[in-house]
Parts: sequence; C-alpha cells; structure tokens
Amino acid sequence: MLAKKVLTDIKNDLEPFIGNKIKLRANRGRKKIIEKTGVLESTYPNIFVIRLDEKQIERRVTFSYADILTDAVQLTFFQGEENIDFRVRSC
Repeated sequence: MLAKKVLTDIKNDLEPFIGNKIKLRANRGRKKIIEKTGVLESTYPNIFVIRLDEKQIERRVTFSYADILTDAVQLTFFQGEENIDFRVRSC
C-alpha cells in the first residue's frame, strides 16, 4: 500500500506543472539515453503524457510514475528564468 501512495504523491506533484515546458532525460537501456524538450500534456492514474517539440511531427510519449521513482526518467521544468528539477522526496 505504501508504494501505491508514493506513486499517487508523484502524480499529485506533477499536476501543477501541466502545460509547462519540460526537459526530459530518459534512460531507455543499453546506453540509450534520450534528451528532448516538450510540454507536460496530461496526467492519468498510471501514466503521464509529454508532447515533444519536434520539427515536422507532433509526437507524444508516455511514462509511468514508477519511471520517475526508479530514476529511469528525469524531468526539469522551465518556469520563466528558473529551472526546477523534479525529484522524488525521500520516504
């Protein structure tokens, strides 16, 4: 039950940033790390959606909240001149 609460807390922490510009760094395994910028589009009970800034195609990627918990995904939010690193607080 504690794990479910931690994942719900991550979702609740992300919700105020919906619509904000974001820098995504995702570890896809086998030394494949992607770094992209986009916008946090929406949050759902088990996943969140990021719309990527790409030249010709509008692309969306989804990640689970467990990806943030395990540091497979790192997020940095841009608010004006300030950058905010999103990290999970210690339990």
